[in-house]
Amino acid sequence: MPTVFKPNIETGRVSAVSVAILDAAIREAIWNKFEVTGATSAMLLRVIVSPQEIRRVTLQDVPPSVDELCTVLRNTLGLRGNFLLQFEDPDFGNELCNLTDMKDLPTERATLKVLFTFPDPLSDSTLDTASPSSQSTTSRRLSSSSTTSPSPPSSGDLTEWPDPFVIPDFSHDVEFQLRVANDAYANDGTVMVVSKSVKSEILDRLADCITKITPYPTKNNVESVAKALVVKHPCLREPGSGQGWYCWKFSLVFKMGNYRQRMMAAGCPEVLVNKRKGGKEKSKPVKKSKKGEIHYLPQPPEGQTAVKSEKDRETMLLEVQKRDPDLQVLDELMTATFSQRRREIIGDEPLISAVMDRWPALFCERQLITEFRRIVAKDLLESFLGGLDEFVPSLLQLYKAAAASGRRLALSSILNCLQKDDTNQNQRTAALLGLPHYLSDDSSNIIRMCDAHGETLDVIMAGMEIGLLIGHEGPLQDAFPLDVFNVAVVAEEKIILHDIRDVPTAFAMLLGAIYGLNLEYPRNMRYTFEFLQKVIMSIKPDQCSARVHGLRNKLLRYRL
Repeated sequence: MPTVFKPNIETGRVSAVSVAILDAAIREAIWNKFEVTGATSAMLLRVIVSPQEIRRVTLQDVPPSVDELCTVLRNTLGLRGNFLLQFEDPDFGNELCNLTDMKDLPTERATLKVLFTFPDPLSDSTLDTASPSSQSTTSRRLSSSSTTSPSPPSSGDLTEWPDPFVIPDFSHDVEFQLRVANDAYANDGTVMVVSKSVKSEILDRLADCITKITPYPTKNNVESVAKALVVKHPCLREPGSGQGWYCWKFSLVFKMGNYRQRMMAAGCPEVLVNKRKGGKEKSKPVKKSKKGEIHYLPQPPEGQTAVKSEKDRETMLLEVQKRDPDLQVLDELMTATFSQRRREIIGDEPLISAVMDRWPALFCERQLITEFRRIVAKDLLESFLGGLDEFVPSLLQLYKAAAASGRRLALSSILNCLQKDDTNQNQRTAALLGLPHYLSDDSSNIIRMCDAHGETLDVIMAGMEIGLLIGHEGPLQDAFPLDVFNVAVVAEEKIILHDIRDVPTAFAMLLGAIYGLNLEYPRNMRYTFEFLQKVIMSIKPDQCSARVHGLRNKLLRYRL
């Protein structure tokens, strides 16, 4: 039953509460009319992405749900990561309220605020829990300088390139010219003669949208933008090229180079790290995301200065030296100093020993898992072990077929171990240790067995740049030890992580160390690590080498 509004008889006026209720009722009636009749109307939005970025967005068709509105804003503004929307509610003096229903929005124009959300790195059950003694001290917290929350994501935060790429709106005059030219193209196929100012406007706007995803787009990324441009505006097609977008592709490539120069001048860390100094470094390699990193070189959190980061790092050094360090405090310190740590590791490329001296808290399972999540936005152990379990049966079948043909003698020895003890853990180990042999990689300098009473560690680790040391008791009778008592991660002939409980977990920690320390995959096992990343972990799975792609196809056929 609709609400009945009665004026105050004594004053002859409607109360303020009744006016507010009446306004809400009218707004709901308007939305109900849209839902029943299917009518739509344009809406003007003022979107606050950050204090420095406030955008104006016009919606020709109002989305029916909040989720669809988020999708529209994500594509239009190039937003990355998870976020929720807040709106200025006129019923409460334009105070911000969470938007849960489109009916709550004013009908013609509204102000929205984008509030980025981040997963809690401590909420995962795979992380180690604090000891009782450390839990008792969790009431200790950092000062405001060390508990600053992360800022909105910077460039490169999108987990994958949008498909299809959404072409943004250009300035009003350019949009008008394009609309007229598109009509002419539809009538008689006449293409637009693009002036220098219009082309500059188009390329600048596209480069801005691309950079919000990544400042270093691939060839396929640029092609997808050029294709999407001529699909949305066919008047921009080039009559001299087969597909009609080749020149736009080359123009975008050059524009991105110029745009990166502007970003470098503005101080963007992800581009500034590649700056060459006075021609002294003529062949300096470009330091950019190569293994699917989402937060490769992030901006520091808002309010987190270099001085604060250094103080947080010194506090971390003191905390990690305690007998029972507060794991919650360490998590907060490592999160606050994430940007500084990545700048040092990527920009300066220090030795592993120097990183261990400055960031000792990083070299434990808990922090490697959390650091991997900061960089890739995935749970390390869950993604690795879950993806591995999907392919273990198929991998073992492939190993049997290869061993039966006599092409892989090492695989026969690995499979013979499973006949003695075929537990789930040993099947995982066999699948991982057999992978280099199947892919024709050389694992001799990356994976080594170590007898607890045999040679000294210095002799065993000689020549190991990065890899695993699998410890066992007594002489090794099989291809791999069935009873592993300790596994260690080695980098630059130095143990950086030890006391890992099993080989599959150690492989996951090795991947975590490679990402956390920005290391290259060992060349002798590059196909194995590529398979672990792109097939097992499903990180950039669409960009595989021919060898890894062939193995994945075989595994998928075995699973059918």
